[in-house]
Amino acid sequence: MSSVLYDAQGPGAKRRNLLYTAGFLVALAALLWWVYTSLDDKGQLDWVLWKPFFSGSEAYSAYIWPGLQNTLKAAALAMVIALPLGATLGIARLSDHAWIRVPAAAVVEFFRAIPVLVLMIFGNAWYADYTNVPSDDRPLYAVVTGLVLYNASVLAEIVRAGILALPKGQSEAAMAIGLRKNQVMRLILLPQAVTAMLPAIVSQLVVIVKDTALGGAVLTFPELLASANTMSAYYGANTIASFTIVALIYIVINFSLTSFASWLEGRLRRRKKSTGAVVPSAAVAGTAATGAD
Repeated sequence: MSSVLYDAQGPGAKRRNLLYTAGFLVALAALLWWVYTSLDDKGQLDWVLWKPFFSGSEAYSAYIWPGLQNTLKAAALAMVIALPLGATLGIARLSDHAWIRVPAAAVVEFFRAIPVLVLMIFGNAWYADYTNVPSDDRPLYAVVTGLVLYNASVLAEIVRAGILALPKGQSEAAMAIGLRKNQVMRLILLPQAVTAMLPAIVSQLVVIVKDTALGGAVLTFPELLASANTMSAYYGANTIASFTIVALIYIVINFSLTSFASWLEGRLRRRKKSTGAVVPSAAVAGTAATGAD
């Protein structure tokens, strides 16, 4: 059977696909076996290196849990600040007033062009020279500042692109019934754009969680990945074991974040289909009455 997207495979194509699949699986199995034997030959799979993570809680209470707390703290603070700031900058870039649109565009393009690590380093230097932030708290402030400035700029572009992707007739119809531009943005465009923007926003939030590791690598911020280095040295250079456990924790955190976002996106789409309306009738009636007066 054919479709508008592709033609149905013939017997020859099916045989080739089966051969390609079998070859890929064989190559993958060979690669995994090579990795396993290489690690085993170097003693990286010895039980003594993995024992601290499966017998006793010292590795988790002394290293992993404090690092995870710092990672989640920095990521949460950056998300809470970057999301509204990015939304504000993205909407400001769509303003009809040049005195709002041009400065917002300059801020977005400037901080989006600078690597987040450079922003963290400059932030750390600024807090050291021009503020009274204690030296112990300075790495956290610098990491959050760098994450906020960079990711707010990226989120601003996501918001702007999501709003511009909506059909122009949406705003034209809203203005035709008397809604002001801020009402069009708040009641018509943003509710529809949020659902479309959600996957890209969540992807950027995942980037925020992972980029906290840059602070540990450069600014001695005691986050999760930095705890793996300390832990590896303490337990006899079990580098592979330590970083594997930390990588699994990152996977669980980011998978939970994306799973929640997928659930929320589906819920928003079902809610819109069930209601069949975006603008509350009271708001439309009130606006129409105001226009009539």
